[in-house]
Amino acid sequence: MGKRSQQGGTGANGSAGPLLEQAVRAVLTAPDEGLDLALDTGASLLAASPGQWQAVSRALLGYADTAVGRCWSAGWRPADLARVVRRELKPVHLALAVDLIAAENRRHPAAATDRRWQEQLRELETEVWWEGDETYLGAFAHRHRLDRFALATTLLELLRSWGRLPPIAAVGPAPGQGGPGGQAPRVERRAQGPVPGEPRMLSRVRALLAKAESTEYPEEAEALTAKAQQLMAQHSIDEALLAVGGEDRDAPAALRIGVDNPYEVPKTMLLDAVAAANRCRVVWAKEFGFCTIIGFDGDLDGVELLYTSLLVQATHAMNKAGSRQHLDGASRTKAFRHSFLVAYAARIRERLTAATEQATSDAAAGRHLREDGTEARLVPDERLLPALAARTEAVDQQVGRMFPKLVSQRVRVSDGEGWVAGRAAADRAALHGRAGEIRR
Repeated sequence: MGKRSQQGGTGANGSAGPLLEQAVRAVLTAPDEGLDLALDTGASLLAASPGQWQAVSRALLGYADTAVGRCWSAGWRPADLARVVRRELKPVHLALAVDLIAAENRRHPAAATDRRWQEQLRELETEVWWEGDETYLGAFAHRHRLDRFALATTLLELLRSWGRLPPIAAVGPAPGQGGPGGQAPRVERRAQGPVPGEPRMLSRVRALLAKAESTEYPEEAEALTAKAQQLMAQHSIDEALLAVGGEDRDAPAALRIGVDNPYEVPKTMLLDAVAAANRCRVVWAKEFGFCTIIGFDGDLDGVELLYTSLLVQATHAMNKAGSRQHLDGASRTKAFRHSFLVAYAARIRERLTAATEQATSDAAAGRHLREDGTEARLVPDERLLPALAARTEAVDQQVGRMFPKLVSQRVRVSDGEGWVAGRAAADRAALHGRAGEIRR
């Protein structure tokens, strides 16, 4: 880990902290038509004196503590900030963003962040790779072949993007805030990713879905995905019964999943189909390119796994279906693929819901699917259906607290051939209900 130098600093031209704050403030408040001038002026001030560059570097990483921390307090998480940069800016901005997140993270011990927060940091590969804060900007410029003016412009563009983000619904505590009631974050029992200690159910689901993605035989993919959904449904049933017995104090939680163009609407429909089958709810924030999934923690893990797998399968099937043209030779590939994915999502909803209903019916009758895939006979538990209903109600209440105002959006298709092909692909891929609505 790099050395943490004292915030601020003085170069040949005095303290760089106020100069940086002045430049950032001018860029943040500049109207769109005046942004270029504000960027040029601010970047020129920051890059003008070589003797002050190290002080600017120290000041930037000190300022990042405030700028990034403000985003955490407003409900944003590491993956969210990275997603904003990917959508709006360039790869060099993303590299700078990851470094600023890494720099701010030095303030927080691992115990102060929850499990999903730590996973996001790992996925972003955050690392304090520089020797000292005063050398950071020079090392970054060398690594990305930027002159001081270009780098100063890049950092001001990044800070403007983050500085203009509005508050959003939090999906977990910010570092150091603790959980509900201000308590320290609880140690979560589940883990995401193929890591030691991962629950057997999740590991088995992951293995089944990996096979479903790799097989060339549609019937095998369907059977594997159906089995994965059955395991997820049974796990949810087990968790509900544990809660009734007072052995599990879980409350609904939430996570965010990125959903970007192209075809963001049908992708969101697919995510909603997977979530609904697993007693979760989806709220889509189109302007930010993500969906918030609300449900119980183990269900959320399964939804994320299954959605990712089905999206891989859907994309593969869509690409295999090829492109399409009108009679006049003009491309209709986009309309075909949009309709393909909408139909795919609708059919997946039917099949996943059927699998969940079957698992629930079996459990109510005393038939139990173990995590290793074998079946067992148990005494039917009359508490099951009320327990599941209570968890559904708890999720709905949490949605109401997080998103008191929601709007539904209906989806239309414009290519009949794409619709037919999409439903056929869903039949081949995996796993009853209607096409549903996307909540926004």
